[in-house]
Amino acid sequence: MTSITVTFNTTYHSPVLAEEVVELLRSAKSVLDGTLGGGGHAEALLEAGIERVLGVDRDPEAVAAAHARLERFERTGGGRFRAVLGNYSELEETAELREARFDGILLDLGVSSRQFDDAGRGFTFREGAALDMRMSTEGETAADVLNLSDEAALTRIFRDYADERHAPRLAREIVRRRATEPFATSDHLVRAVRGALGARTGPADFARLFQALRIAVNDELEGLARALPVLRDRLDPGGTFAVITYHSGEDRLVKHAFREWSADCICPPKQPVCTCRGHALGELLTRRAIVPTSSETTRNPRSRSAKLRAWRKVGG
Repeated sequence: MTSITVTFNTTYHSPVLAEEVVELLRSAKSVLDGTLGGGGHAEALLEAGIERVLGVDRDPEAVAAAHARLERFERTGGGRFRAVLGNYSELEETAELREARFDGILLDLGVSSRQFDDAGRGFTFREGAALDMRMSTEGETAADVLNLSDEAALTRIFRDYADERHAPRLAREIVRRRATEPFATSDHLVRAVRGALGARTGPADFARLFQALRIAVNDELEGLARALPVLRDRLDPGGTFAVITYHSGEDRLVKHAFREWSADCICPPKQPVCTCRGHALGELLTRRAIVPTSSETTRNPRSRSAKLRAWRKVGG
């Protein structure tokens, strides 16, 4: 693999699997970075010689940080870099993206280190953190979800997104507690978790359950499922689609989509006559997910759960 220079220590976020991403997208001329963050991957791609990178993020703070970090690329080559405020799962809602096509697309899912470390954003279970968890400034907060969702909806969140076998018990505990005091900070949810699951619950449990709530607040899995085929269709022939996931649900969606798109036939196994498209839409570039090296996880422990998968659209 060709060596590249990547800035890991920034005020915003250390890009995960940056060298591997660059290697997969090296042949692209125009790349959509659908989860721009602080611009770490965009910077690595631009420094590797990619002609154009268009970055999208729904967090205004992330877009501002990327503008500041990559200003030199906005001013060179007719504007090699542009950043817009928007959601990769709703491209049609952003005027600048409605007709855009690319020969490389990158999604780095999850939450940036900057968002985790800002207690005011509410992504952490540190004491006293506000229950917000929104990646944008719009929509329901985590506190709203906990205070307004019925018991069945809360059960689904913790069962489906956290694989919590005692999800009904936790949902009942939340409903019971909010009847006397609304949920407002991380302390309220931590106490509810301990009340439902026992005093021995610890950071690993809190991380898993808070992550499930964040996924629900931001419609992350449903948004990803909607976006994958739409983004695939925005790729030019021969273009590459790369996705970094941090949650088993995300990885499962990406893995199954890439495998289905790479199959010649997707009809039921016992169907006697093929009635589907009858040909593969592209090919897998990663038979198994690429994971961070031990040196990267030592340098950036939050990269431990990262998995990178890539797919290439059939040529024209």
